[in-house]
Amino acid sequence: MVWVPGGEFWMGGPSAGPMNDLKSRLRADEPVCAGLAAGFKDAQPSHRVRVGSFWMDATEVTNEQFERFVRATGYVTVAERPPDPAQFPGADPALLVPGSVVFTPPKDTVPLDDFSQWWRYVPGANWRHPNGPGSSIVGRGGFPVVHVSYEDAEAYATWAGKRLPTEAEWEFAARGGTDRQAYTWGNELKRAGRWMCNAFQGRFPNADTAEDGFKGLAPVRQYPANGYGLFDLAGNVWEWCSDWYRPDYYDRLAAGGGVADNPRGPADSFDPDEPGQPKRVQRGGSFLCSDQYCARYLVGTRGKGAVDTGNSHVGFRCVK
Repeated sequence: MVWVPGGEFWMGGPSAGPMNDLKSRLRADEPVCAGLAAGFKDAQPSHRVRVGSFWMDATEVTNEQFERFVRATGYVTVAERPPDPAQFPGADPALLVPGSVVFTPPKDTVPLDDFSQWWRYVPGANWRHPNGPGSSIVGRGGFPVVHVSYEDAEAYATWAGKRLPTEAEWEFAARGGTDRQAYTWGNELKRAGRWMCNAFQGRFPNADTAEDGFKGLAPVRQYPANGYGLFDLAGNVWEWCSDWYRPDYYDRLAAGGGVADNPRGPADSFDPDEPGQPKRVQRGGSFLCSDQYCARYLVGTRGKGAVDTGNSHVGFRCVK
């Protein structure tokens, strides 16, 4: 783990400058990430926050680390359990079997307003078999564990004597001692022409050119650490935070004035896109982020995930 000294910072963003810079890189015939176009409204306005000091895992929890937990406890992840039919009325019975959602790139260009074009529920997919029954994590101990729900991540953290970070702790750590910058490494997307994180280059979602060195998931520690010595806080896999998700939470904090002291998130969850689905905050983006879709390798931006669901680009790290 890495020591993260407490302090105050501006939380949220990004500003118009980095967003316009990303949009300017797109060709006229390329789509623009919806968040970029709208200004990532759930990450606005920026507001002052104070956090205490804490320890944070230097990397995302890996397959090797998660396997030690499972061996020690016999824990069975949500993706390995049969779904409860009562929770999925009207669902295809063939899909009410243990499994998870896997990124499956289409063969051709597809509309970006329909994510079902590239996500597929795969029976038998779980942390041991990230792409389905025919896949394995053998030889991939240094890759981030995926297909972990919020419940799974909490269970690991408790076993390890740790906890999941608050959203404020996560962003403070990700900024690495900098303030109001666009990325965990500074204000430029690339350094000396090189990508600084595992993201998606090319035409999303069907043509990843792997300009960053990886097509899909990457092992941890493949890119430089930030100012605190933390790796992969942008791209690779989304990371669970302990806060409930609400798009209006930053408005509430900003309206209070002053400095928010160690905010723990709202008391409940609300996502206008799925009003009845409780969600927790996810941070950092993943290997699927691009300026055409998502672009949440921008450090102030936010993600969200249903608490009972994992997939092939969601992982976590812990704090103490």
